[in-house]
Amino acid sequence: MPEAAVKAVLWDIGNVIVRWNPRTLYDTFFKEPAEADRFLSHVCTMEWHVAHDLGVTFAENRARLLPRFPQYAEAIHAWETRWWDMFSGPIPETEAAIEALHAAGVPQYGLSNMSHEVFDGVTAMSPAFKRLGGYVISAEVAIMKPDPAIYRLACERFGLAPSEILFFDDSEWNIRAAQALGFEAHHFTDPAAIRPALEARGLL
Repeated sequence: MPEAAVKAVLWDIGNVIVRWNPRTLYDTFFKEPAEADRFLSHVCTMEWHVAHDLGVTFAENRARLLPRFPQYAEAIHAWETRWWDMFSGPIPETEAAIEALHAAGVPQYGLSNMSHEVFDGVTAMSPAFKRLGGYVISAEVAIMKPDPAIYRLACERFGLAPSEILFFDDSEWNIRAAQALGFEAHHFTDPAAIRPALEARGLL
C-alpha cells in the first residue's frame, strides 16, 4: 500500500451520498413528460434553485415565481412541500465506503451546496452521515461551490491543507475548482469507482 499524503475525505452530499433529482418528483406530478420539461426549464429552474443554496428560504424564493406563473402555483409550492419526493435514497457504495473509512480511522467531512432548511432531513437519510466529523453547508456561509472561498473555508474549519484532502463531487466544475486549489479530487460518476479511488490514495 502506498504511503498516503491524503489524510481525510471530503464528501459532496447530493448525488454522491444520496440521490437527488427534481424530476423524480415532477415526472409523477405532471401527467405529460413535456410538461415536466417545461416546468423545470422555465419555472423552477436550477438557476432559480441556486438561491436556496445561498440561504434564501423556500418561502422567499417561491414568492418571486408565484405572480409570474399562477398556473403552476401547486407545482411551485411542491418544491418545498414535496421536497423529499425528489430523493431516491442513499447510494449503497458510498455508504459502504464511509463505513470502511470510519473503521480505518480516516477523518471524513461534508461540503455541500444545500439549503439550511433541509440539512437535518437530508442527513437523517443514512446512518453514514453520523460518521462525518463536520460540514460546510453553502446556505449557512452564503458561499457555494465552485467559489474557491468555500474550499478554503473547509480547509480552515477542518484543519487540513488542500493536498491532505480527497474530495468527491458529482460536478466537474466543482472538481476542477478543488483541483486548482491543490485538492486531490475524484469526479463522482460511477459508484463502483469509489473504493478504487480510496485504495489508490492508500486510504483503504
